[in-house]
Amino acid sequence: MIDAVPFFFALGAVASLVRSGLRLPAAVFETLSIYLLLAIGLKGGVEIARSESATLWIDALLAIGLGALIPLLVFPLFRLRFSRPDAASLSAHYGSVSIVTFAVGAAVLAGRGIEVEGHLALLAALMEAPALIVATLIARWGVKSADGSSTAGALVHEVFANKSVVLLGGGILIGWVAGPQGLEPLSPLFVDLFKGALCLFLLEMGLIAADRLPDLKKAGVFLVASALALPPVLALAGWGVAQLMGLGVGGTVLMMTLAGSASYIAAPTAMRIAVPEANPALGVAAALAVTFPFNLLVGIPLYLWWARTMAGG
Repeated sequence: MIDAVPFFFALGAVASLVRSGLRLPAAVFETLSIYLLLAIGLKGGVEIARSESATLWIDALLAIGLGALIPLLVFPLFRLRFSRPDAASLSAHYGSVSIVTFAVGAAVLAGRGIEVEGHLALLAALMEAPALIVATLIARWGVKSADGSSTAGALVHEVFANKSVVLLGGGILIGWVAGPQGLEPLSPLFVDLFKGALCLFLLEMGLIAADRLPDLKKAGVFLVASALALPPVLALAGWGVAQLMGLGVGGTVLMMTLAGSASYIAAPTAMRIAVPEANPALGVAAALAVTFPFNLLVGIPLYLWWARTMAGG
């Protein structure tokens, strides 16, 4: 069965390329992003409330470790072509995660009736910040800053109090405390309408991604090739961590999706504060115009095939 969700992204990209003038109102797009983050968090919190897993916090530490490790792995690659600040910023983008890519992966699995461990939403929230911190340390290693204290404070605030962390973490907490029965009255809003809202969000993301194509032309072939090659390679690291966690096929696919994704919301904002000398167009263009569509159209089906094959299914 072909899942229709990723095709809305393609429709948005085509609409931009043919200059159709299509665009969601900014307020609608913002509302959709808030809705999706809350819905993902609530669902994860409810599943955690149902779960009696004794390894939850071990899994959390493994996820944090993976998020911190990825920037260290990809920094040498980007350093081959870019300055230290630019390479560190790109490492932050690929070490942090894309919650929207995670949502698409979860929607694809749900459409195929594949169960997923409930605490994956918690792991997604935990994986967002470590890479941003590590990449900042890489960029600042041996570099003195006159206003280091104020920059550090702003960075900490941006990393731990940005919109996605607050909404995702808050949703998890509410879902965890309220439990399945407490959230049942909200199911028509946060469960039944989720896929439709995701499709509209992806339509706008396709428009935005196509608008970033000129930045890719300026960046060159090296960045495009890296943005295409890194997702499956990093997804293998996610697969390895999933095996340590003992996740099933669904959980493994989502862990691979998280590891192979790139942040285009939290990372650009954090890097603008922490590494202002870095070129912000590089990370956003690579993450949004190359890696994001690759994962939607190729990566997630590839990760599902790999997880099933390795599981003997």
